[in-house]
Amino acid sequence: MNVQSIKPVDEQALRVDLAAAFRLAVRFGWHESVGNHFSAALSADGRRFLMNPKWRHFADIRASDLQILDADDPDVMNRPDAPDASAWCIHGNAHQRVPSARVILHCHPVAATTLATLADPRLIPVDQNTARFFGRLAIDPECGGIADQQEEGERIAGLLATKPTLLMANHGVTTTANTVAEAFEDLYFFEKAAETLLRAYATGKPLAVMSDEIAARTAQGWDAYRGASFAHFDHLKSILDREDPSYKD
Repeated sequence: MNVQSIKPVDEQALRVDLAAAFRLAVRFGWHESVGNHFSAALSADGRRFLMNPKWRHFADIRASDLQILDADDPDVMNRPDAPDASAWCIHGNAHQRVPSARVILHCHPVAATTLATLADPRLIPVDQNTARFFGRLAIDPECGGIADQQEEGERIAGLLATKPTLLMANHGVTTTANTVAEAFEDLYFFEKAAETLLRAYATGKPLAVMSDEIAARTAQGWDAYRGASFAHFDHLKSILDREDPSYKD
C-alpha cells in the first residue's frame, strides 16, 4: 500500500468503530478475560496507532479509553500506563513493519484457537467460508509461548506482511485490513469457517475438498462482496446503539 494514497483519518470515527469492535467481540464470545487486543493506525505510515489499554475488559471499552501509541517510541513500556507486553510485541511490531495492516484484530475465539492446536491447522476449503481465505491465510507453525519477545513480534509481523490473516500455532488468530469493518468481517468469517471445518472433521467422514482452482475462484469471488463488511458492521453497531451506546463515549 502506498502511504501517500491513504486518506486523512477521522480519529473520533475510528475510535468509535474500534470501540464497537470490542463490544461486539464480547457478544460473539471472542473475548478472553482482560486479555487480547485490537488496534488501528492513525498515521499514514501506520506507526502511530490506537489500542486498548492494559487489562481492560472488552465489555467496558469506550472510544475515549483507547490509547495512542507510537511504534517507534523506545520508552513506551516505561510509561505508567504502558500497554500489555504481548500486545506491544505483536501490534507494535506489526504497525511498524506492515503499513498495509491499518487495522489489526488479535484474539483467541474457540474454533479458530482449536484449529490452531492441530498438527495440521490448515483451513481446508470445504465450503464458501473456508474458501474465502484460500491463498490469503498465513499459518505460523511456531509457538514461542506468550508473545512478548521482540524476535517473536518481528516474526509475526513478517508473516502478516505476506497475508492479511494469520493463524498462530497453539495461540489464536489475527486479521488485518484497511478498516475496522473489513477486519471484523474477516474475523467473523474465519471463526465460522473454522467451526465448520472442525464439525466436518468430527463426523469422521471423508471431506469433500474443493480443487485449488475452485477454491481460488471462490476466494476471488468474495472480493465483490467486500461492501457487505460495512453493511454488516453498521447493522451490528445499530444494535449497540439501541442497547448500550456507551461505547461511543
